[in-house]
Amino acid sequence: MALAPITGILRKRLIFDISAGLGLGLACSYAYWYGVHIPSVRKRDAFYAKLAQEKSQ
Repeated sequence: MALAPITGILRKRLIFDISAGLGLGLACSYAYWYGVHIPSVRKRDAFYAKLAQEKSQ
C-alpha cells in the first residue's frame, strides 16, 4: 500500500486558506469602515457643526 504524495495538496490548501482569510478579512473591514465608521463620523461631525452654529447665533 503506497501513500500518495501530500505536498501538492498541502500547498494548495495553504494557498486557499491564506487567500480566503485575506479576502474575507478585507471584505469585513470594508463593511465595517463604510457601514459603521463613516456614518458615525458623519453623525458626530453634524452634531458639532450644529453645536457651533447654535453657539455662533
